[in-house]
Amino acid sequence: MSMVNSTIQIVELFSSFLDSKSFVKLSMSSYQGTLAEMRNIYVREVLIKGSIQLGFTFRYATRDITKNYTRGEGEALVKEYLLGGFSQVRIFTIDRDLAFELKGDGFWRVREFAPSLKKQDIAHDKKKRRLLATSNDKLYLHELGIMDANGQVYKHGQDKYKQINQFLALLKPLLDEVDPTSIHHVVDMGAGKGYLTFALYDFLHTEYNINPDFVGVEYRQELVDLCNKVAESSKFDKLVFRQGGIIDYDGEVDMLIALHACDTATDDAICKAIKGNASLIVVAPCCHKQIRREMENGIKKNELSSLTKYGIFLERQAEMVTDSLRVLIMEYFGYKTKVVQFVSDAHTPKNVMLTGIKQKKEIVESRKAEILAEISALKSYFGISTHYLEQLLALSH
Repeated sequence: MSMVNSTIQIVELFSSFLDSKSFVKLSMSSYQGTLAEMRNIYVREVLIKGSIQLGFTFRYATRDITKNYTRGEGEALVKEYLLGGFSQVRIFTIDRDLAFELKGDGFWRVREFAPSLKKQDIAHDKKKRRLLATSNDKLYLHELGIMDANGQVYKHGQDKYKQINQFLALLKPLLDEVDPTSIHHVVDMGAGKGYLTFALYDFLHTEYNINPDFVGVEYRQELVDLCNKVAESSKFDKLVFRQGGIIDYDGEVDMLIALHACDTATDDAICKAIKGNASLIVVAPCCHKQIRREMENGIKKNELSSLTKYGIFLERQAEMVTDSLRVLIMEYFGYKTKVVQFVSDAHTPKNVMLTGIKQKKEIVESRKAEILAEISALKSYFGISTHYLEQLLALSH
């Protein structure tokens, strides 16, 4: 056992492990800072468009947030968070593990252990495993124009094919956590042309050997007719598409998907899931007009004026505030939430996905009161009178 004098020395060690290619993972714990509900931070290397970056997972009491940074940004963040309240750090390398604990005298105690993790392969030429493999039995992908009759993805279908696989990769750990065998009713709100609807139906059957009742809700009748025809020819007997708006759906729901439902339609979908006691909620919001209008009217000349007087800044602030309120409301109703980055390409201009897993243990009243206080504070700070989802769920505070 030995001691190091400062946080800077830990960051320098972290940097040296990155230089030597021996770094595997870094974790921080025992947080006593000022960030509400912060629990842990995990850092690993990730390959983003051919460039190695540092992927951070910020773990809170009821949600995880993931974000990627350049090496310089990542090293600076590690230093910032160590100085900001974490008192235990563990660095995993291929040669050894180092555990650091901040003592009362301001020094870090260091203990060394045998390596417990193996280095992940993030080589540039690593072949990705596609959860939805190409094959000539994927009739729906052929009929939807993504691949030819021999199972080869068209050049113009590459982006959509990647998006589908990214979507399934994000869903898999969520499905593993909720126990997919308990899912009997799946609803895709705003299904569009059904690319992801068909892929998820196929994935649930092939990966988990389950065949729940599956409904795709879509307002445009021509797309409903097309998708029902493809479902019939693919012999997806328990998949049906219905014409209508999200707010009008009145069926059962164990798992709800709503990708890029515009503005308050995302709130309609979340409301349906919460009222239906859904086990899993997955939404990728699009447009945030309701809260933007509230902020435009509510924020006058105050400390936020410089952040919102430009349209693009106001739009981004409205997105973050809207989705933060949605996450808090889901937590109030007993969901463990995560905010993750969804693939962004020509088909998906918005790349934030909100997920919620229903917890078996009832949320305690004191925690509900804390959440309501957070919601009120956020609304007050940004000049918001009400959030549409609050109205739908009759949430008063």
